[in-house]
Amino acid sequence: MKHAFPSKETRDPTKTDSDSDPAVLLPNVTAIVLAKVVEYFNKHAAVNPKASATDSSTKTSAPKASKEELKSFDAKFVNVDKTMLVGLILAANYLNVKDLLDLTCQHAVDLIKDMTLEQVREVFNIVNDFTL
Repeated sequence: MKHAFPSKETRDPTKTDSDSDPAVLLPNVTAIVLAKVVEYFNKHAAVNPKASATDSSTKTSAPKASKEELKSFDAKFVNVDKTMLVGLILAANYLNVKDLLDLTCQHAVDLIKDMTLEQVREVFNIVNDFTL
């Protein structure tokens, strides 16, 4: 779990009051989404192991090839179905991983920026229950 919680700011759900229960409780994150989040952490740690997920000062010192590699990975990483994307957004928010939250939210914005309100409702299964 070394890379799973890369910064001090990230809430670490593995820290519990009881030492007798080694279980990690992530009630708001499914196993499939968690696997994808771990994939994100592992890739970012492999390219720039000293950088935390929220430390932008160390990212600027990463080699140019590493930055390009991460950009390519990130673009492919967020190219998922809407259910997974929403799951990743919720997981990033729950785990307090700013870079992942920014990445996934930006992708969601990019997906809906040219849509009408009705199209956005359809894509995200939002019921229009507004009444006057």
